[in-house]
Amino acid sequence: MQLNKQQLQGLPTPAYVYDTALLAATLDAIKAAVRDDANYHVHYAIKANDHPAILKQIAAAGLGADCVSGGEISAAIEAGFPAQKIGFAGVGKADWEIELAIKAGIGFFNVESREELEVISQIATALQTEARVCLRINPDVSANTHAHITTGREEDKFGIARQHMVEVIRLAQQLPYLSFVGLHFHIGSQLLDMTDYEALCARVNELQDLLEAEGITVPNINVGGGLGIDYADPDLHPIADFQNYIDTFRSHLRLRDGQQLHFEPGRAVVAQMGILLTRVLFVKHTETKDFVILDAGMTDLIRPALYGALHKIENISAEGSEVKTYDIVGPICESSDIFARDYQLPITKRGDLIAIRSAGAYGQTMASTYNHRSLPKTFLV
Repeated sequence: MQLNKQQLQGLPTPAYVYDTALLAATLDAIKAAVRDDANYHVHYAIKANDHPAILKQIAAAGLGADCVSGGEISAAIEAGFPAQKIGFAGVGKADWEIELAIKAGIGFFNVESREELEVISQIATALQTEARVCLRINPDVSANTHAHITTGREEDKFGIARQHMVEVIRLAQQLPYLSFVGLHFHIGSQLLDMTDYEALCARVNELQDLLEAEGITVPNINVGGGLGIDYADPDLHPIADFQNYIDTFRSHLRLRDGQQLHFEPGRAVVAQMGILLTRVLFVKHTETKDFVILDAGMTDLIRPALYGALHKIENISAEGSEVKTYDIVGPICESSDIFARDYQLPITKRGDLIAIRSAGAYGQTMASTYNHRSLPKTFLV
């Protein structure tokens, strides 16, 4: 996102500011990477950013939606995503959410357990309506990412163990009002090393060979999302490397004739289009530290406190070139309310406008009202 000081100066803070032109360019890059391949389908992971205007722009570009709650399904439909392009994932789907999804006619459920499969069948039977199901298989593939956002290891809560894959597929084929339509995988988030995806491809190829020997046909393969972005230098890489990402699967995954391939990126679609705009309340000097205290805190952007995430931080009011080292913190009554330690900024003073970059994903959607604070405002530019 290009920062325009004059454009941002009059906005109230804290606030999320989104660059819709960068989103448009990102969506064009996704479509270029897919190359009009009719067998490739991209579903945007709504949990990354659910702003209604952003959802409408993504839906208008032709992407589908990856949802993890009934609320997200409703938001996707309202934004214009066709129901048949919506997938519903998550380890804990409530009965009302399953019923809503079946009635809406979504494209598929990503089913995480035998128990969930049985409940979906019961609800579909009561509604006398078929539910299309993909089974999420835990591939036991470790990804090079933070422990909180890796999802494909055997000890993670997600998916069905691969040693039980065949028996659960057989169950899905037998239960009433279910249609088994594919397999789903997801190994983690903020992945930049394509060897992680190559390892996933190798595991999917292995499982497909096993299923062919069992006489089981899999119409759809869903490889999830997780493509990472450049948090350190968002101006150098404003758009994630979708071409390399898609080509990795194109080169290493052995699809069968007519098989459809699905992707579910979230962060890579929206992270770089957003900043958290905040102002300096105080610059506090102590014997050991200088603190820049912002009006935004972990209630507005929890990633640094939750994951130890590092975002680029810029003082867009500063005019001099001299820099100083600060701890950049928020106002919340928690010791973990820290955006960065020992971070260099131009000499900073009360009232300066600060931009926390690459905040378009998992910022606004994870915000809270802790300390009875208001949710941050949002602006599109």
